[in-house]
Amino acid sequence: MTASALRLGIALLLLGWAPLLTTAQPACAPTAPDMEGPFYKPGAPVRESTGKGFVVSGTVKSAGSCAPIGAARVEWWQANPRGTYDDEHRGTLVTRSDGTYRFETDPPPPYFGRPPHIHFKVFAPGHRALTTQLYPKPGQTEITFDLVVSK
Repeated sequence: MTASALRLGIALLLLGWAPLLTTAQPACAPTAPDMEGPFYKPGAPVRESTGKGFVVSGTVKSAGSCAPIGAARVEWWQANPRGTYDDEHRGTLVTRSDGTYRFETDPPPPYFGRPPHIHFKVFAPGHRALTTQLYPKPGQTEITFDLVVSK
């Protein structure tokens, strides 16, 4: 690196223009996988609601590039308010072209010593399937949950 390029880099850094020095997109860490559990059933109905009172939204993204993935299939399943699994609390949706999704459900309850949670499975073209879980905080009524999948 020449002395003038080094001085320019230092000046940009001091002026707060450091982002101009990089051209790469930020890296996205993959969402941590979590257990599927014994209650997953493929073929959940396509719908955007499995209850009321808790809204989940987010974006399905590709790890590394953070690029949103349209047409990804997001499945979710959870225990009903009584703490048992049923077909009414299973759903599937397809992400919009910008990779976003949104659904409403009942707030997940704790059961058998497990904290409240919602199971997810994500299938995105050109990426590995992801199985994970969301653990909302007590009293939470909405949450943004981005799902980052690996190739």
